[in-house]
Amino acid sequence: MARKRKGRPIHGWLIIDKPKGVTSTAVVNKVRWALQAQKAGHGGTLDPLATGMLAIALGEATKTVSIAQECLKTYRFTVRLGQQTTTDDAEGKIITTSDLRPSDADIEAALPSFTGDIEQVPPQFSAVKVEGERAYDLARDGVDLDLAPRPLYVEKLALIERPDPDHVELELVCGKGGYVRSIARDLGEVLGCHGHVARLHRVSSGGFTLDNAVNFEDLNEEFRSSDSLPPLLPLEAGLKDLPEVAVKPEQAVRLRNGNPTQITFSDLNYGDQAWASVDGNAVALVMYKAGMLHPSRVFMVD
Repeated sequence: MARKRKGRPIHGWLIIDKPKGVTSTAVVNKVRWALQAQKAGHGGTLDPLATGMLAIALGEATKTVSIAQECLKTYRFTVRLGQQTTTDDAEGKIITTSDLRPSDADIEAALPSFTGDIEQVPPQFSAVKVEGERAYDLARDGVDLDLAPRPLYVEKLALIERPDPDHVELELVCGKGGYVRSIARDLGEVLGCHGHVARLHRVSSGGFTLDNAVNFEDLNEEFRSSDSLPPLLPLEAGLKDLPEVAVKPEQAVRLRNGNPTQITFSDLNYGDQAWASVDGNAVALVMYKAGMLHPSRVFMVD
């Protein structure tokens, strides 16, 4: 017999405006504590230095985290020109400097090479695993790592503002697995002046934005002692990038029991992933194969 989880069965998404200096894991733990939620996770890590939109999945919504993490993310970030650091951000030690300051035109000309399908080398201080160990642990021990480049899709990299000769503000729209710190480092190398991230703010992730976001500092005892909840988005908010297939209640029962069900018409192609619904409520993640919906994850929301 399965053990009953402690806490409240809360299902959906809570958007947090993450402050600087807090880890994504700390935000998840605080949300779980404040809401007394049975289960929580996040839809994409933000470094402690970063601020902005962090989507927290609660209950059955945690089953959609991997889907939410695949969507495009938008960042606003400031590059400090003329300095390279050990961590590729402002928290690291300065290791190289330059007096060269590129013009706005030079910067604009360099940006197209960072768009489309590119490859980037992760920062030395990153969560990438090297022979079973995290790169940041090895880097702290003084190990000089030769990290392999990784593919990244960049939809947009644009110059937003040049507040002074030492700083440039950029907007980045990219897919899963991108390191903004690597973008800043590599842009500095291309411009011949070095660079690192001085400020990083996530604006959105897929359909998640900072609209109606809850401040991290507001997650306090009031929520624990109250039956009311902060504004939550439905579980389905994490599935907007996938096609929806409406099914009948009897088909929903089959899917929730782990059995495939036949559909007579669909715009899906063989092997496509989708989500099945009844009256707009998610029933299961499914894969379409030859007229059948095969469940991969089911949602048990009363």
